[in-house]
Amino acid sequence: MTTRLNPITTPRHELRAEKARRNREAALAAFIGKKAEIDEMLARLQALSDDHFNTHPDEVNWGHVGTLEHYASLLKRITDSAFREGEHAE
Repeated sequence: MTTRLNPITTPRHELRAEKARRNREAALAAFIGKKAEIDEMLARLQALSDDHFNTHPDEVNWGHVGTLEHYASLLKRITDSAFREGEHAE
């Protein structure tokens, strides 16, 4: 005995499946876009670090140290979250 699909419910199921597929595609596109943003920020930070944060060694003062300490604390929050360390440890 063959099972017949109900013509009333089959289109709804197909529509839900299509909506789910489109939703996954949109999520992937958003993910790739955000990753590109992060990659660009990381590249800019690396270039700034390579240039000693635009500070000549003869000009370094405690204000510069404080600025770098602030940057490091913000990056630590990100790395702790990404690697599940610090307050994000399981």
